[in-house]
Amino acid sequence: MALMNITDTGLTIEFSGRERIWTLRRSLTVPLTAVRRVTVVDNPLRAAHGVRKGLHASGVAKIGTWGLITGPRQLVAAYRGRPGLRVELDRAAAGGDFDELVLSLDDAQRLAQLVEQRVGSHR
Repeated sequence: MALMNITDTGLTIEFSGRERIWTLRRSLTVPLTAVRRVTVVDNPLRAAHGVRKGLHASGVAKIGTWGLITGPRQLVAAYRGRPGLRVELDRAAAGGDFDELVLSLDDAQRLAQLVEQRVGSHR
């Protein structure tokens, strides 16, 4: 499962070995100035939608990029039974690849609060 590290300037998501295969990346760093909204989601599998490039094990996991034809473009690493975060981004400020991150994270509530605090200090 992905890990999120929050610094004073950005969010870094480190992907597990299996996730690296489907996301085509080891990690992703997004500046805090690109974060528009953070939402805790009980079932992140439901938050990922659209045409995909990645793994979709029905009802179990979604890993990869969703929303390829009609946005929002989402980077997803979501699993059944795991809480998660939906992080809405300013795509241009985030590097131009994604509009949203949908991630299963065991400590989603705490991470959401930390992100909100850090983003708030940059506004």
